[in-house]
Formats: sequence, C-alpha cells, structure tokens
Amino acid sequence: MILLAPWPAPAADAAFQTFLQSLWPDAQKLGVSRQTFDAATRGLDPDLALPDLVLPGKPERPPPPQAEFVQTPADYVREASIARLAAQGKKLYDQHHSTLDAIEQRFGVSPAVILAIWGRETAYGGHRLPHNAIRVLATQAYVGRRKELFRNEFLLALKIVQEGHVRPDDMRSSWAGAMGHTQFLPSEFYKHAIDVDGDGRRDIWNSIPDSLAAAAAQLVAKGWQRGKRWAYEVRIPANVDCTIAQPAHTLPLGEWLKRGYAPAYGRKLSADELKEAASLLLPEGTYGPAFLAPKNYFVIKEYNFSDLYVLFVGHLSDRIVDARPFEKPWSKNTQLRTEQVEAMQRTLTERGLYRDKVDGKAGMLTRAALGEYQKVNGLKLDCWPTAAVLAHMQGRPGRN
Repeated sequence: MILLAPWPAPAADAAFQTFLQSLWPDAQKLGVSRQTFDAATRGLDPDLALPDLVLPGKPERPPPPQAEFVQTPADYVREASIARLAAQGKKLYDQHHSTLDAIEQRFGVSPAVILAIWGRETAYGGHRLPHNAIRVLATQAYVGRRKELFRNEFLLALKIVQEGHVRPDDMRSSWAGAMGHTQFLPSEFYKHAIDVDGDGRRDIWNSIPDSLAAAAAQLVAKGWQRGKRWAYEVRIPANVDCTIAQPAHTLPLGEWLKRGYAPAYGRKLSADELKEAASLLLPEGTYGPAFLAPKNYFVIKEYNFSDLYVLFVGHLSDRIVDARPFEKPWSKNTQLRTEQVEAMQRTLTERGLYRDKVDGKAGMLTRAALGEYQKVNGLKLDCWPTAAVLAHMQGRPGRN
C-alpha cells in the first residue's frame, strides 16, 4: 500500500511562514513587539482541517451548517436543554449575584439575559473551546474564504497577547476564532471587553465577571433598552395574515392587542409596555408559538443573526426566573434541506415576492414571501416552507 502524504507539502508550510512574516509591519504598528510576534508564529502550521477554507487543488470546504438555520424550532429550542440550563442558571445567579446585579445597574441588562447568553454560547463555560485562536485566525487569514476579515482579527489577537490579557495557551476559540465564555472575535474584544474584577486585564477566557460584563456591554452598544423585555409570547387570531410577520411591520403592543393578539398566560402589560413598538414573529408559521418582538429582540439577534438563537436565549432567560414553558408547544413540522429552501427562494425572487439573499435559510422574509405565494396561488396560508409548496412552485404534483 502506498501512503500519500497529506496536503500541504513542506513548501506550503514555508509559504505560510512567509505569509506570517509579511504581517509583521502591521503587527508592529499595533504595538506588538518582535518578541511577542516571533513567539506566537514560530513553528506555527496552518490547520487545514478547519472549515471555510479555499485550498489550491481542493474543492472549497464550506462552513459547517449552523444549527440555527437547519433545525426546526422544536429541535433547537429543545425543552430538555432549556430546563437543564435554566436550573444551572439559577444556581449561577445565586453564586454570582453581586457581579450580575452590579452589571445590571451599570448596563441595564438583566442578569437572566446575560446568564442565558453565557449558557447558550459555552454552556456556562462547560464547553471547552477546541482550537488555539492564534492558529485558527492565522489559517483563516492565509487560506480562508474571508481573508481580509481574519487578517485583521489575527493582528488584534497578537495585540491581546502583547497587552497580557491572556496567556497564549489559554487563548482558545471556535473554528471561526470566537473566543472566551461569551464568544468574541478579537475585534469585538476591543470594542466591548472590560476589566471588571480589577486585575488590570480584560479576561474573557478565565474571568467570569469580565466575560459577563463584556456580553452586557456588547448588547448596550447594539441598542439594548434598559428595563424592556426581549419578546412577548401571544395567542394569535384565528384569521392571522402570517405575511405581516416581518420586521418592517411594526405596531404599538397596545394596537396588536386591539387586533386580537392576547399575551400568553394572561399576562398584563403596563401602560409603558402598551406603547412599545413590536413586530410579529411566527418562527414556525402559523403552527407553533407566536411572539411580539420589540427592539431588544433585534438587539439579541445582532449578537447572533438567527431567530432561533434569540428564541433560545430569550426563553432561557425567562425560564431562569419563571419555570413555565411556552404556552403553545412547537409542532412536529420538519425543516426543508438548505438546497430546497434555496430553490424556493429563487422561485420567490423570480416572482418578485422575495428581495433578500438566496442563502437557504428560511428566515422571517422568506416565510413572509412564501405566504404571499400561497395567497396568490390559493394555497393554505401558513407561511411554512414544505416540500408540497416547493413541488407546487416547480410544477410537480403535490398536496398542500
């Protein structure tokens, strides 16, 4: 048997070192010393097992599909996971209540929301990030699909090391370079990280106070509104027009209630809440729980651009203080494959009903455009992508 040497050949390693050395002038401009630069890059090999790389002579390796975009709401916002993390979150609040209360006083973000982000990102620090951040960022800058973005992130990572915020060996990350308890890229670190524990370092890897404060600071920078909820679960009218479930369609919460939307569990809204503008969110079309989403919903979505991520974090934050699950359960609907959603989006684009990216992700705008297609073609109006509706679009027999 002949064993073939894995790509790259030694010459490619030399090319990687040449590439790294080409970054030295820019690192120096950021205040990185030659000693720090050499220590971080000496003997460094690219990690060619990472996703999202473009390797010469190899098919492009796309990023792994995010669970937020390929799972149904029932799969992603799984009750067992929410209940387990909520119970753990309650214990962590008791353990860190003084820190969390101080962060709330300073930033206006509730302890439950901060804990929920921590729980979702790294299971409260229980998930050990698998990669060395320096190696990941250097590799992505060298042969990644988004070289310029990661080139800057790599240089900022060297600056973090230079300033002594973390030891290089503790600088763990995801495959895309997101680091620490609450998953920050180096650029986000420099925008939002704070030394809360007073040790002179902004340590999002080992310091829980610094990590949680950084998460709160990022939310505030994205527009978090103090004292406001992330969303309101509601019962929808029987004749709901699901095509209005998109961010551009907003009404004061009081107006939604006048139109037949009722807060779950008979929740009573204050006078200030009734004035707050909100959009309708139907994550599973007309089948699962429905929500009225105010500004803070979309602030969390800036943290991770996925409705399911926001639902997980928001619901987990609620469950940390209230044991009740969603009033309406998720259905047993299935999710179309990415290529099927892309085909649907292309058809909706051709029909002039969809004007966003063809990305295979069945988000708010895709679901609303699908609802418009269902209206025009006399199909059941539910705003949920199914194989039957796709078959109808493609002129194939199918039931809806």
